[in-house]
Amino acid sequence: MRLLYVEDEDSLRSLTEKRLIEAGYSVDCCADGVEALDFLAVTEYDVVILDLMLPRLDGLSVLRQMRREGKNTPVLLLTAKGSVADRVEGLDSGADDYLVKPFSFEELTARIRVLVRRMADSSGSSLLTLADLQLDLNSHKVLRSGKEILLTSKEYAILEYLMLNKGIVLSREKIEHHIWNYEYEGGSNVIDVYIRCLRKKLDTGFDQKLIHTIRGSGYVMREEK
Repeated sequence: MRLLYVEDEDSLRSLTEKRLIEAGYSVDCCADGVEALDFLAVTEYDVVILDLMLPRLDGLSVLRQMRREGKNTPVLLLTAKGSVADRVEGLDSGADDYLVKPFSFEELTARIRVLVRRMADSSGSSLLTLADLQLDLNSHKVLRSGKEILLTSKEYAILEYLMLNKGIVLSREKIEHHIWNYEYEGGSNVIDVYIRCLRKKLDTGFDQKLIHTIRGSGYVMREEK
């Protein structure tokens, strides 16, 4: 899962970024609103964590520009301004949630999970399912036919992205750009390697194969017809 975190306070940004990465997220960070729009112009994110008080361009202006451009990426606003009027203005401008500083990291990640669940399933369920495969967005537990499948953090991230987009063919480049941030310098076949590992863990021993290669296009998760 790839996040954009926009925060101009260096110490808070550095600490939160480190903890988000440790929690398994891919994170791009910036410190002002203009740079945030530059990131959003070239990358698709699962969630944007956006401070309101930013240099060059404030968070509400960034949010409004996103919505004018038709970007429906979930936005979690962070601010030291906790009045009802401030929260209402943020939500009316297109924010999906609002968190007042100082905040606990556990609450931040819980709110991120809620936003992703809303995008994945209108019922708000934390479970993604395909045939007999289940992925829990909260616990990161993966089951196939009731048996737990142990995955590395990157294997889980790729599977989560495929499951969030089940039935949609995703190119290798799209998967790579979504899972790793801009600092990553990987090999040309890194996605193929991870897909092979996922197939071995998820599909071996099952008649129903769930991960499919679309020659010349990429990969898709779907049930065989």
